[in-house]
Amino acid sequence: MSERTALVLGGTGMLRGCADELLALGWHVVLPSRRPDAVLGQAARASLKRGGHVPQADERARALRVAADWARPEELADKVRDALAGRPADLLVAWVHTSYRAAVLRAVAPLLAPHAPVVEVLDSSEINPVRGVPDPTLEGHPAQQVVLGFVRHGGGTRWLSHEETSVGVLDAVHRALEGRPPSVHQVGEIDTWEARN
Repeated sequence: MSERTALVLGGTGMLRGCADELLALGWHVVLPSRRPDAVLGQAARASLKRGGHVPQADERARALRVAADWARPEELADKVRDALAGRPADLLVAWVHTSYRAAVLRAVAPLLAPHAPVVEVLDSSEINPVRGVPDPTLEGHPAQQVVLGFVRHGGGTRWLSHEETSVGVLDAVHRALEGRPPSVHQVGEIDTWEARN
């Protein structure tokens, strides 16, 4: 059994499929959330085409839910530190709202193993048409950045589904774990006009 530990910020929402996949691969996964005791839906798991996979007891035991609030990053980091029980996180996957991201990621940075890979998930509205994608938040950690856009559908557009989000983020996670060079992954389309406003 693997002793690898992942910290997944946003792992009880749209990144639930990513957390489930890491659990299925034998990882220990720490999941900070405002609602750690909430019953989680099946949409993200089903989106990974796992055939109705239900986490086994050992997977549930390796999922450590932590009550946390992005607005209190130091408190969040203290709770994550307790959940890690002295073991550094070998991977960080983070989808944190722009206004909290830098403070939250910097607060948890000391809890990461040296050079642990980071996967940052960004919304397309964060892309600047001149400067492009913002620099990764944490120096010293190889970063894969995932920019989530939209899908053209008929005459309009729609947000990415759980499946599209999960698949895109998991691709970046696998690249990070393989030690690939830092890069930016675009999932869906990005409207550069929207990014300007």
